[in-house]
Amino acid sequence: MCKDNEPQNHYQFGDYKMNTVSPCATPAPTDAIAGDLQNASLHPAPSEAAPAAPPSVPPPVVLLQMATGYWVTQSIAVAAQLSIADHIKETPKTAVELAEATGTHAPSLYRLLRFLASTGIFVEDENGRFALTPVAELLRSDVPGSMRDFTILMGHETHWNAWGNFMHSIQTGEPAFDNVFGMGFFEYCPLHPDASEVFNRAMTSLATQTHAAAAAAYDFSGINTLMDVGGGHGALLSSILKSNPHMRGIVFDLAHVVAGAPKTFEQWGVADRCRTEGGDFFEAMPAGADACILSMVIHDWSDDLSLKILQNCHRALPENGKLLLIETVVPEGNTPSASKGLDLNMLVMTNGGRERTAEEFDALFRKAGFELTRILPTQSPMSVIEGVKI
Repeated sequence: MCKDNEPQNHYQFGDYKMNTVSPCATPAPTDAIAGDLQNASLHPAPSEAAPAAPPSVPPPVVLLQMATGYWVTQSIAVAAQLSIADHIKETPKTAVELAEATGTHAPSLYRLLRFLASTGIFVEDENGRFALTPVAELLRSDVPGSMRDFTILMGHETHWNAWGNFMHSIQTGEPAFDNVFGMGFFEYCPLHPDASEVFNRAMTSLATQTHAAAAAAYDFSGINTLMDVGGGHGALLSSILKSNPHMRGIVFDLAHVVAGAPKTFEQWGVADRCRTEGGDFFEAMPAGADACILSMVIHDWSDDLSLKILQNCHRALPENGKLLLIETVVPEGNTPSASKGLDLNMLVMTNGGRERTAEEFDALFRKAGFELTRILPTQSPMSVIEGVKI
């Protein structure tokens, strides 16, 4: 039974104490804690004013949470692989019931679910049954905006083992992936279909959200024919054409890749306005479009190789043709941004790939013969970066 003024145990971290939470205590709202962390300055300016009040979350606790973040990453990935969210989407279930459904060890599965419930993924009721939270809903495989496949990729050996060799990238500037697996990521995937499938499913799930956000943020009404460079199976182009019935489109990618695009065109009902062209964007691109769009292509490559791609776009476009990139834009200074973490992932996984600042995009555009005219933020981490041929 809880008692008034019951003392709490604590762990000592230097000058700080981390109190264990009494079961009688009212927990602090997670939004408030998240807000404190987001608004906190990593490098506070010197001040002669009175000392500030102690932070609501002591620095040692913040650092501990950050340093053990990989516990969360792998826990989410395992839960996603086991399709836990799908198993409880209609009815909460106990760990025993879920273990029977997933072929796992019930006591160990309970420990996993208990931990995830403490992070806000799943919630355990008084009967030991686990249910979905709004965050856990995104681990379902059948909901719009599902992130299940992406979380599986983050725990997959291709990313996990490469990041375990991160020091190699920092010491040499070379991709850790190559050092671990003996070849580049884009050479590895065709030789390992299972890994390729995990990657492609993750990229498809992310692209669905990115495509919708880009299509909503940019006005395509002035474009008659749009070429999606590195467009894969044509999902981005199809979604744009669906919303712009006046427009025609070309999907340009490697021949064996664009072979799958006609099926996508049929699904979207735009087959009568689309065609495919096979080729290598490092070599040349077909003419016939008055705008080129590239979604998350340039960030895969070094400045030199990116310049080759953009110069080929320049050659294929008419006078005043438009160039549209869908990429993250790295903000200056200490501003928090997913782009800064993604940039490190490109360092680990690719040979020269990177996220870029607005100034870096401007320099790249000018070298390729484009004027960067505007950068439009979207409802996703991506922006639409517009350039005009000069």
